[in-house]
Amino acid sequence: MSTSSVSKGCFVFKPSAKKKKQLSLEDHFTDGCEGAENSEVRFKLCQLLWEQIKTDTEVLQDELNRKVLDSLLDLTRKCSSTRQHSDWASKMRASEIPTAALVLGVNVPDHDMTFHSLSEQLQQSVTPHVASVQAKECGTLKHLMKRVLEKLTGTDVAVEDEEEEEEAEQTSAPLHKGAHCSLGTLCDWYKTKTKKSSGGTPGKKRSSPIKDEQQQPPVVIIFKDLEAFNPRVLQTFILICSLYIERLPLMFIFGIATSPSTIQHMLPHSVSSLLCIELFQSLSCTQHLATVIDKFILTHQFPFKLNGKVMQVLISIFLYHDFSVRNFIKGVQLALLEHFHSQPLSVLCCKKKEALLNVTQLSVRDLERIRQLPSFKRYVERQETEEQVLLLKEDGYLKDVCQRLIKDLHKYHKNYYPVLRCLHTLASSLPRYPLGKQIRELHLICLEKNVWENEDYQSAMKLLKMLAKEELVMLLQRCAEILQQVKSEKMKNALIQLEELLAKFKQLDTAAAAAVESVPDVEESFTSPVKNLQKKTDLFQLQKTLLELNESRRSKKLSPFEVLRNEAIDFIDGLVKSHLSPPESQTLNEVCYYSSSATVRRHLNATPRTSIQAALNTPYYYIQNDNLKTEDGSVSNAAPDICIAYKLHLECGRLINLFDWLEAYATVVSGAEGNDPDSEDFGKVDQVKHARFIQAVSELEFLGFIKSTKQKTDHVARLTWGGC
Repeated sequence: MSTSSVSKGCFVFKPSAKKKKQLSLEDHFTDGCEGAENSEVRFKLCQLLWEQIKTDTEVLQDELNRKVLDSLLDLTRKCSSTRQHSDWASKMRASEIPTAALVLGVNVPDHDMTFHSLSEQLQQSVTPHVASVQAKECGTLKHLMKRVLEKLTGTDVAVEDEEEEEEAEQTSAPLHKGAHCSLGTLCDWYKTKTKKSSGGTPGKKRSSPIKDEQQQPPVVIIFKDLEAFNPRVLQTFILICSLYIERLPLMFIFGIATSPSTIQHMLPHSVSSLLCIELFQSLSCTQHLATVIDKFILTHQFPFKLNGKVMQVLISIFLYHDFSVRNFIKGVQLALLEHFHSQPLSVLCCKKKEALLNVTQLSVRDLERIRQLPSFKRYVERQETEEQVLLLKEDGYLKDVCQRLIKDLHKYHKNYYPVLRCLHTLASSLPRYPLGKQIRELHLICLEKNVWENEDYQSAMKLLKMLAKEELVMLLQRCAEILQQVKSEKMKNALIQLEELLAKFKQLDTAAAAAVESVPDVEESFTSPVKNLQKKTDLFQLQKTLLELNESRRSKKLSPFEVLRNEAIDFIDGLVKSHLSPPESQTLNEVCYYSSSATVRRHLNATPRTSIQAALNTPYYYIQNDNLKTEDGSVSNAAPDICIAYKLHLECGRLINLFDWLEAYATVVSGAEGNDPDSEDFGKVDQVKHARFIQAVSELEFLGFIKSTKQKTDHVARLTWGGC
């Protein structure tokens, strides 16, 4: 570029308007994707399943919380009639604020979805005036007032700075000016809003009192995490709101994670007496998880499957960390994304018709990947020599076989889950639950190995052969109901056999009545050896009589019910052995099953300390600066101050002298600045280096590598040992 001008001046040249191309989701998916030739199809399948999980979980969440949310909505509607409802008025005084205590459980990450659904339904069907507040936004009374007003009015609210925050938190003086003005402003705003909504055209008759009451909807304030709120702030806010209850139809909803007694612990009686509290209990997180597993895991309609180890990792994180169903679903989504990103053959992980079509479009490279699958290698080894040659050499023949194997895999899943539910129905009724109380426990056993080889399974079968008639018939009827829901030829045949067994059980009732007459003869035959024992006899005769008694007990014939019961249990055992083999025994199971449990554990159950130490030891891999690259594993003197301080502290013992540490740091930094090592100023500590060193030491203390100690004032104690 060049310019010409009569006089000197400053000319601005704008850069070319070449915008950096923004990568789409598909570009991120394709980047580093193994088998990029079919990455587009895999991305679409992954995105489709991802959206299915997202929408189905939202619908499931609404269905599970429907009962509690409907009860809350009914309670709010009662408050909307200006507390003139007969049922509600009998429970509360005029000065009490209606309050719903919603116990949601310790699965805090799941609460957001519940409160979001509750807020939407309240705004749609009851009142438009709903405000949700969290403790982290409301540290003081001023901030709590500000958030409530902003959420209700939809405008920014300025906080007055004339009063100190300490005065705002004092419960002994709830009538301070700032709070009154703020809540008074809300009353004026509400009055204006209700007048606008109730104002009619002149000349018309006045509406009925009931309609006027309905045109004054309540003002609902939701405290999402009650335990995290400052008790003094909450107490003051409730005291102030109670003074405005006649002018403003307020209602509170407390989100409680632990126990309803939290309200008593946080609020004294003088404050809690101002609330008319009604308790609501949501579904437990374990029941919620069981429903989610039943919806996405234990169904043949969802093509993506989890390996037993991956399932164990996700369930362990749920049980031992957070009890969050939402995080469990995120774990399933992570496994889904990793499976489609790392497995090129995941293009076959879809509905049966689509999978059969995708088999015909497999490339030569994909067919070679199929031949390398462990399950397919085992399948080839079982075939004849001519068949093996065709499978390994002929691509067209391999595609035909793959289509048949895909059909078999779908049939396996279609038969596996009904039989699993039948076995769980029977085993969950047994004492001490030998195969687990939850169906997920039985599913994990079946994923690992043949369940019939398990000792617990053998004991369960023995216990089932001891069930009473009524209980066994009831369990078999439940199994019949499960099989009726499955459209499979094998399951239809199994249902016919099961119904025949149930019919035989019904016939036993009529047969038992006819056999009553023969009972005395049977008793006489069994008691005759016993009568012989009552007579005087010698030792030889006593031994002979005891042997006869023992022999008669051994040769006792089974009753018709016992024979039929054994036949029913053997039938169930046959179903289990036919359809509950582990997925690894199925050919091409790698197409649908994700098995990298280490990847899931690394992403979901990370170790922050190890990651931080790795970043401090090797800053090059995080900053990507060539000046930081070293070959011997040491840290460059051009590294960030915290990396240099961390590397130097590794050379010290349990106690670190701060002055020696500072001098060593100054020497390293001087070398990075290019100063002459022979000069007098080399390694000298100036104010800038001193400040940088103090900041680095403070950051290390914040991360937990060092701490101050009282043993020596100019030393710090080291808290960790070793590198990454």
